[in-house]
Amino acid sequence: MNGTLEHKAFLLLLACVSLAFFWLLIPFYGAVFWAAILAIIFHPLYRALETQMQGQRNLAALASVLVCLVIAVIPIIVIITALISEGTTLVQRLQTGQTALPASFADAYQVLPDWVLTGFERLGIGDVDALRRRVASALIFTGQFLAERALNIGQNALRFLASVGIMLYVLFFLFRDGRTIATVIRDALPFSPDLSRRLLDVFTAVVRATVKGNIVIAILQGTIGGITFWFLGIQGPLLWGALMVFCSILPAVGSGLVWAPVALFLFLSGDTERGAVLVLIGVGVIGLVDNLLRPPLVGKDTRLPDYVVLVSTLGGMAQFGLNGFVIGPLIAALFFAGWSVFREERTGTRP
Repeated sequence: MNGTLEHKAFLLLLACVSLAFFWLLIPFYGAVFWAAILAIIFHPLYRALETQMQGQRNLAALASVLVCLVIAVIPIIVIITALISEGTTLVQRLQTGQTALPASFADAYQVLPDWVLTGFERLGIGDVDALRRRVASALIFTGQFLAERALNIGQNALRFLASVGIMLYVLFFLFRDGRTIATVIRDALPFSPDLSRRLLDVFTAVVRATVKGNIVIAILQGTIGGITFWFLGIQGPLLWGALMVFCSILPAVGSGLVWAPVALFLFLSGDTERGAVLVLIGVGVIGLVDNLLRPPLVGKDTRLPDYVVLVSTLGGMAQFGLNGFVIGPLIAALFFAGWSVFREERTGTRP
């Protein structure tokens, strides 16, 4: 009795201190989370550097951190800074009428067929001047939103730098002691060694597939789209490219959410040449990137159904912000993996 009571009390204490520990990590959970993600993604690089440096784990971990800093961290900081500047400039140009957007509304309405204009009137957007006012109001709101975001980033610059520093610091130790930490976690899980290994394998595979596959594909699609917008002379190519990167993470819809409306607007404005080029590149180049690169980068064994990825990604981003595009599919993959293992245990079969 005493032993059972002592064991239950210990489990309660363990649960309490674990919750308290995670509560302490909440302010910088993003830094710790991305440190773990980068450690998993770049672990093969660390192993190769460790072999080249004859087992010098500290030097190999430091070199791996520097590689992550150059490849991942610095470019993201530069892109975010440029996005804030370009987004604010684009909105200001639209608000002050320095672009052809307002005039293009009237041109577009003139070339629309009658049935489309009738549908617009039913929707309450048949009046060009009224639509212009609505767009102006939306642009003002967008400009205020961007200004507030920029101000918040400036005010939280110290916290952002602290988060980056914590991420790199934790990343160093995850590289150096990663194998030991993985062994401790596997031994501490209240499952059989085989089940613990399988769950950790699923976790690692999904992280690599989500980040290595989806992000690489999204960056390629966004880069191609941004270059295309720049080549066609469309204002804000960096902003449009970044939007395509985010949209490309979502299956089924993808970057077409960005380039397709722009192409439609070009056609309606009478600029058929640029519209045709944009559609050609969007369908023939950007669209093929996903089909050609996803199978080798993501792999069939770890790929979830598209509808599951879409729902879990949107749900993850709604709950966790930008981190959710990794957390959402990861939770979904562990959910399916856990129930798959449960079914195998019940039926005594394995795929």
